[in-house]
Amino acid sequence: MGLLSLGSPLSWSETKQYADHVRKHGILQFLHIYNRLKDRENDCLKWGDEVEYTLIKLDHENKKVYTDLRAKEILDVLTLEELRNPKTNKTAWRPEYAGYMVEGTPGQPLGGCMRHFNMIEANMRLRREEVLKNLSEPGETVLSICGFPRLGCPNFTYPSFDPSPGGGTSCSMFFPDQAIYQGHPRFSTLTRNIRERRGSKVAINIPVFKDVNTPSPFIEKFPEVEGEGAAAALPDHIYLDSMGFGMGMSCLQMTFQACSIQEARFLYDQLAVVTPIVMALSAGTPILRGYLSDLDCRWSVISGSVDDRTPEERGLEPLKENRFVIPKSRYDSISTYLSQDGEKYSDIDLVYDKEIYQQLIDAGIDDQLARHYAHLFIRDPLTLFHEHIYQDDEQNTDHFENIQSTNWQTMRFKPPPPNSTIGWRVEFRPTEVQLTDFENAAYVTFVVLLTRVILSFDLNLLIPLSKVDENMVTAQKRDAARQGHFYFRKTLKKCPAVVNGCAQNSEVEKCKDEYELMTIDKIINGKEGEFPGLIPLMESYLSNVDVDIDTRCTISQYLKLISKRASGELLTTAQWMRKFVEVHPDYRKDSFVSETICYDLINTFDRISKGEVGAPELFGKPTSKTSDVLLKKCLEIKDEMNKIEAGKEVV
Repeated sequence: MGLLSLGSPLSWSETKQYADHVRKHGILQFLHIYNRLKDRENDCLKWGDEVEYTLIKLDHENKKVYTDLRAKEILDVLTLEELRNPKTNKTAWRPEYAGYMVEGTPGQPLGGCMRHFNMIEANMRLRREEVLKNLSEPGETVLSICGFPRLGCPNFTYPSFDPSPGGGTSCSMFFPDQAIYQGHPRFSTLTRNIRERRGSKVAINIPVFKDVNTPSPFIEKFPEVEGEGAAAALPDHIYLDSMGFGMGMSCLQMTFQACSIQEARFLYDQLAVVTPIVMALSAGTPILRGYLSDLDCRWSVISGSVDDRTPEERGLEPLKENRFVIPKSRYDSISTYLSQDGEKYSDIDLVYDKEIYQQLIDAGIDDQLARHYAHLFIRDPLTLFHEHIYQDDEQNTDHFENIQSTNWQTMRFKPPPPNSTIGWRVEFRPTEVQLTDFENAAYVTFVVLLTRVILSFDLNLLIPLSKVDENMVTAQKRDAARQGHFYFRKTLKKCPAVVNGCAQNSEVEKCKDEYELMTIDKIINGKEGEFPGLIPLMESYLSNVDVDIDTRCTISQYLKLISKRASGELLTTAQWMRKFVEVHPDYRKDSFVSETICYDLINTFDRISKGEVGAPELFGKPTSKTSDVLLKKCLEIKDEMNKIEAGKEVV
């Protein structure tokens, strides 16, 4: 959850006074990092994942289910081992926004060795087991789900608390302040300062799924005490009014260390194109505040939940107190590419601070990177601690990270931390967390392998950023993984006009037009004679690297899951959840997800995640690596791979 400094948090009015100070020194801190490490090269591939977990309390006797607000207590125990053995610990734990959330990562990064693909799922399983063994109360469990289906409904927490729409931190009608993680002031401070900076509560409206008995128009009535909510809620939409609805959801994120700053910038751009595709494939959030929505992903919710833009910045009023009209929330898709290859495709009208841009240019930063940081730094700091206002800019990066870590975009470009052996990194952020360790490991494997394929085959996935933004909208729609069409490059070879750097504008424009609308099935699995497909490219890459049969079989199972999700043979979590609700005897085809449905859904999820029941529609029937059947299959794989013609043109 970004920077977790300790200290005395300032109010928004106090923080606002230091906004220019934080921006000024944040840029200076970045320049010190850049000048010290811009020529660093030859770092090896390292990667790690972050899984956000939800603590759950099941009341089997009364068939009710709640989020369990014991995160701080559990984290106090989980972090002890890390403190005792920081260099050898197998897992690491951090707090997240809500009092029912914990974030787990590998204790040590995984590396470039192919055998490490065998370790991803095992480490995820270890993390889950560590949480489970510290849950002592009856009915407690832990799940890796995107969002609790009745988040914001009455009594959705254990213990139960009432929201405080007339005051408190969030002023929410639905999300009590006690559900915010209480072990660190960052989370409550963010909530309060976003609301105060915006000048109102956040207002999120997500279209409701219209079933045969759903009222039309669908209009909720709110208490008279909450005039703001009644005015902000739209007909035929599910209304949400707190940061907790977005940051109280969970995701799966991956960070990669590149060999140099140039490679990091290249990967940042290439992976940005794939973010909507992976988000649609991992969709897992079809239920909001007890209603079926018409979207399958959480992205719009979390984007709206931290939207601190004032009416002026949203273009609703003339600029007087603020400097910019800003088209996007702080949590959104990227607005500029970083590499030289990406410059021609950065077709979004970028809002950036001209003075900061010039400062960076004068300091020797190139145009693309200068525009990137001048864009990020149009934002104000949202949290500031009294003890950290004045810093040594050569030794500290708190002010830089203050702005950097509260720009929550689909991709994040991450400079090396000070006094660290860590190199230049990129973070892949849009993936919705999956129910089982097998599924989460599959998505991590897919994205890690994609970075290797892009670099090994020198691919170019770039399309105009405006089309990536259109893909982001498509990716969230109901059943987008099967029904959606996404802009993608028709050929993955690098454009000669861009590579040569001396082509006529007409040639550049032709290259920019080398994309078309494709299904996810075609993008992932390919279509003979038309498009190679990302997974066939991965298979070709694997046939040309040194990988043992055991690891090859593990990877094969993971890619098989992704392939079948893309083809529609397997369901996304969101599709599976909709089917579960649709056939539940308590469902009245009115879009309403009752307490009984929610209990049965979460209880089924718990049993699936523990391996007590299968879910073949969701992830097939993964085979144990000790199985004789799989061993035979593994032996066949190498023969199949040897049949791939050496040097075959695959792009």
